[in-house]
Amino acid sequence: MTATLAEPEAPAADAPTPARRRRSPITWVQRGGLTTLLFLVPTLVIFGVFSWTPIVEAVVMSFQKTNLVTAPVFVGWSNFEAVFRDPVFWIAIRNTGYFALLALLFGYPLPLVAAVLMSEFKRMKGIYSVLAYLPVVIPPVVSVLLWKIFYDAGPTGVFNSILGWFGIPPQPWIQDATTAMPSLVLEATWAGAGGTIIIYLAALTSVAPELYDAAEVDGASIWGKIWHVTLPQLRGILFITLILQIIATAQVFLQPFLFTGGGPANSTTTILLLIYQYAFTNSLGVGVGKATALSLMLAVFLAVLSIVYFRVTKRWSDE
Repeated sequence: MTATLAEPEAPAADAPTPARRRRSPITWVQRGGLTTLLFLVPTLVIFGVFSWTPIVEAVVMSFQKTNLVTAPVFVGWSNFEAVFRDPVFWIAIRNTGYFALLALLFGYPLPLVAAVLMSEFKRMKGIYSVLAYLPVVIPPVVSVLLWKIFYDAGPTGVFNSILGWFGIPPQPWIQDATTAMPSLVLEATWAGAGGTIIIYLAALTSVAPELYDAAEVDGASIWGKIWHVTLPQLRGILFITLILQIIATAQVFLQPFLFTGGGPANSTTTILLLIYQYAFTNSLGVGVGKATALSLMLAVFLAVLSIVYFRVTKRWSDE
């Protein structure tokens, strides 16, 4: 006789699943919820007091006429209407867009190219990284004041002296409306590229060397390996750095404030510099409301831009 093994019975298809036990306040406390809340409350209070409270007050202030001393007066949409009627507002938008465009054309690809080239060096890579990051360590105000000496329009200026070696006449740099904005972009790119280079160098370490080996076997050149291996592997990082640079360029203030003060002839007046001028260069009670109104408009624009950007690039970054 041969014994047959009984097959295990399959569970009934209509067997009821056990109902999930509802969490009561008592079980929440027993599982440490109260302790978590106690640790979370100080953070929420500090964040609310120092972050959300100023934001709410700025929104309220944008509908008021105030000098921050006397009692404010509610004026409705008058501050926003005054901003839109100001011709300098449209000049500031144009200048900010121009600065952002130049910064993206020259300042965005430069850190990536530098990082790729530095990653190819097997020796002295640490020295190159330090040299690339050194401008970030220098305080921004010191950098601007240093470059202001470089931009001396006289024939003895640093940059004009270098141009003189090649027979090129002295350039006005920040003293001329045509060259002022590109000069600001040049300094801003030099000052901020180091941090992005370090990010790209760190991201390049996660790219599998086998991909480059396979591309080299297929006969790919250095540019072919960058285009078909490096850029696809860094797609997510590139999208993040792009939106960060767009937001940063839309809020440029230090360079036009210290270099030119918005001149010559408002050719370098940006949105943040205009906000500063509304708040601190007008008589009391005139510009504070306009400054907060323009600040709110800029914040809403950047928020909407960020949401749209991440929705559009989500599929591309996940591929």
